[in-house]
Amino acid sequence: MSPSKVPFLELSRQEAQIGEETREAFQRFLRQNRYVLGPEVRSFEEEFASYCGCGEGVGVASGTDALFLTLKALGVKEGDEVVTTAFSAPPTGVAIALAGARPVFVDIDPSTYNLDPRLVEEKLSPRSRFLLVVHLYGRIADMPELARIADRHGLILVEDCAQAHGTCLNGRMAGSWGRAGCYSFYPTKNLGAYGDGGMVVTGDTGLAGRLRSMRDYGRIDRDRLGEIGFNSRLDELQAVLLRVKLGHLEAWNDRRRTLARRYLEGLADLPLRLPSWDGEGNHCFHLFVVECEDRDILRLHLERKGIDTAVHYPVPLHLQPPLQAMLEPGLTYPAAERAARRVLSLPLYPQMKEEEIDRVIEAIRGFFR
Repeated sequence: MSPSKVPFLELSRQEAQIGEETREAFQRFLRQNRYVLGPEVRSFEEEFASYCGCGEGVGVASGTDALFLTLKALGVKEGDEVVTTAFSAPPTGVAIALAGARPVFVDIDPSTYNLDPRLVEEKLSPRSRFLLVVHLYGRIADMPELARIADRHGLILVEDCAQAHGTCLNGRMAGSWGRAGCYSFYPTKNLGAYGDGGMVVTGDTGLAGRLRSMRDYGRIDRDRLGEIGFNSRLDELQAVLLRVKLGHLEAWNDRRRTLARRYLEGLADLPLRLPSWDGEGNHCFHLFVVECEDRDILRLHLERKGIDTAVHYPVPLHLQPPLQAMLEPGLTYPAAERAARRVLSLPLYPQMKEEEIDRVIEAIRGFFR
């Protein structure tokens, strides 16, 4: 009898763990008879902002909207340049384009996959207005140095925290370093909803107020518009369920780190690049990503062993055709392009079993024998 499959992510296990709590929360939602921007959204905004070390939280419809609305609320104009990483999920670039700005990409530090601070200043121009930092795979970027660069050049610092729920550096959470931190609650995230959702956290009360208006058509009250805004509101149902999950986030992140240690120990002597981690809270292991010269062959080998994997991401942002059309021709980002050819995401989530981790380790070790 063949062994069972090792899924990349199995969210039904999470629901089995917290199902009683989510059902009780759902019943509370039904009893309250409030479906849009009600008490659950307000409570979750306060709780998540406090968790992130920020004074304000504004729930929106998605992580992409969190980025887009933040840029708009901070006054982005057509022709403004947003300096960001060349290696991220497509929504990072999409949000910049939707806001009417021009992305300017910077190559990554190959050891962290995050934007390389040493390369930022050479990409700046008189049109540079924003520095958008992505905390990729759950590892926080070098925020002290990036904050210094932003301050030195008068750039507005914004964080894309879609993969960094609960990650911190020097005692400060992701999202608390810049003018705003933009989170996604897509179901696969460390703190995932049961559909789409997002939030902007900030210490700027004026920015939070404008975002609250912009997400709700630009209203200043029920019947009057202050500006032309958007319909981008976090659902009350998602908020009530996210409040349940927020109470488990720290334990789940600790479990991710425990499983990551098991991978790191089991794969240490193999010809793989393993995640860079200080052993503390600067990585929440949204993804456990290794780098391999023969990535596609290794992936096929694992598939034949019944082990699911994924690639995050096979196409850097500067090679995505709609974004590439906004750039000068011929730009290359060697570290990002190399990573795109070599990275492989292994299964890792809090409800994963140790024996499943061991199966993955043994299968990878068998590939290199």
